[in-house]
Amino acid sequence: MKNLIVGQSGGPTAVINSSLYGVVKTALDCPEIDKVYGMQNGIEGFLKGTILDFEEALPGDKLELLKTTPGAYLGSCRYMLPDDLDDETYPKLFAKLEELEIAYFLYNGGNDSMDTVSKISRYAERVGSDIKVLGVPKTIDNDLVMTDHTPGFPSAARYVANTVREIVTDASVYETPAVTIIEIMGRHAGWLTAASALARRFEGDAPYLIYLPEVDFDLDDFVKRVEALLKDHNAVVVCVSEGINDADGKFICEYDSATGVDSFGHKMLAGAGKFLENLLRDKLGCKARSVEFNVSQRCSSALMSKTDQEEAIMAGRFGVESALQGETGYMIAFDRVSDYKIECSLQDVNKICNEEKKVPASMICDDGTDITQEFIDYCAPLIKGNVEVPTGEDGLPLFAYRTK
Repeated sequence: MKNLIVGQSGGPTAVINSSLYGVVKTALDCPEIDKVYGMQNGIEGFLKGTILDFEEALPGDKLELLKTTPGAYLGSCRYMLPDDLDDETYPKLFAKLEELEIAYFLYNGGNDSMDTVSKISRYAERVGSDIKVLGVPKTIDNDLVMTDHTPGFPSAARYVANTVREIVTDASVYETPAVTIIEIMGRHAGWLTAASALARRFEGDAPYLIYLPEVDFDLDDFVKRVEALLKDHNAVVVCVSEGINDADGKFICEYDSATGVDSFGHKMLAGAGKFLENLLRDKLGCKARSVEFNVSQRCSSALMSKTDQEEAIMAGRFGVESALQGETGYMIAFDRVSDYKIECSLQDVNKICNEEKKVPASMICDDGTDITQEFIDYCAPLIKGNVEVPTGEDGLPLFAYRTK
């Protein structure tokens, strides 16, 4: 009998722990697997020796709480393994895996996490290791290639649609003309911002403008469009991705302030909505405000999509089943086989990592200020179904958590 280890990496989501549940539950029920370990804080924590035993950490019914716990139960990291497979990190890593008698290594994350899966699986092949290495996808950005969508995106899309509808309703109560700019996550891919269109209740409803990073953003054209809308509407609601950029590729948020970078070298984007708010106030003299959804949009258990939860669990389960069948070097992917049915498949992780799936032109209106029916048809089934989150005596949700 051999052991399995699983880790989480990158930004958390509402259902990343549902995928973790799918992995752990399936592995614990499998007679071929003895111990099921978790890396605390991903591969970075594992290299430091921080792991847990799931039978001890979440005994009995406590494991069930993972299905409705947002965030990343195991803790996350933003750590890139060296590109050079000759680096000393790899023999150290595999020595730790061998010490724990690991036969199955599953890593749950987004693009950079799939890079980790790629490197570990390639190193395993190089040294003749029998360890099976698989990636379980997640990302609210929905930007992983070779899959219909990613776990985490549907729940985040539901949060966006729900909250935008609430803001539109709130904004409509006043007679004084005003503009509300809603900034939504999305560095280079506008999938999540596009989901704001689902908030519309009828034809001609707000949001009136939707801007994605896939289309060059023209400041003058933006001001003219808002000015025209204010002639017919008291409450003009606009949704923008944090990564909207001009024709030269400069992020709009960079017009107003210096932009730092994260540990991966990615620019840290924030402030596009605030810049546009101030621009409209200056150019049009109108009342304007900006709302940044920030981290709230990625981990709302209260607005978790049942479809998303079930698919996330399915992805984790399929990952374990595939590893037991000897598969390695793959990411679990979703194939839409009908409207609406999803099946899991295996896709070469080396063709997925460091690639990025953007919203196709066919899902964006010709003038770049809205999305098409094609996107609505694609996204609408993903956000359906309610999840009941267990609560305690205080009326607040019960979440699984680590005591140390």
